[in-house]
Amino acid sequence: MEKINILCPFCLKVNKIPQKDTYKKALCGICKESLLAKNLINADSTTFDHILVNSEIPVIIDFWAAWCAPCKAFSPIFKQVSASFTLKALFIKVNTQENEALARKYSIVSLPTLLVFKNSKEVKRVSGLLDPSKLSILVQDLL
Repeated sequence: MEKINILCPFCLKVNKIPQKDTYKKALCGICKESLLAKNLINADSTTFDHILVNSEIPVIIDFWAAWCAPCKAFSPIFKQVSASFTLKALFIKVNTQENEALARKYSIVSLPTLLVFKNSKEVKRVSGLLDPSKLSILVQDLL
C-alpha cells in the first residue's frame, strides 16, 4: 500500500501513513494526537515553508486579516469545509497583519485570498469570499 506524508495539525511533525479512501483512526507518531481531530493550522513565517514542503496532500491557504469583514464571514466556511477533507487536503490560515512578509512574498493584494498548493507549487489562486459548495468543489477538483 502506498504511503503519504501527512503533517500533524498539533505538533507539525511529518507522519507517513497508508493512503486510503477513508480513515477510522490515525494517530501522530510523535504527540499521539488524532490526525483526524482537526484539519486547520494557523501558520506563520516560521512554519509556512515546513508545511508546504512536507505535505503530500494539497494545501489550501486562507490569507486573511482581523479588520477584513469578508474574511470574518469566510472563516467559519473555511473551517466547516476543512473538516470534510481531513487527510485529503490540508487547510492553513495565515494572518496577513502578523505575517506581512508572507503576504508580500505571495503578492497578496486583496483579502481574503486563497492559494492552493500541490507538491509545493502554487496551482490556483482565488480572491474573495467563496460559499461552502464552491470551496468544496475547488478542493475536490484537486484530489
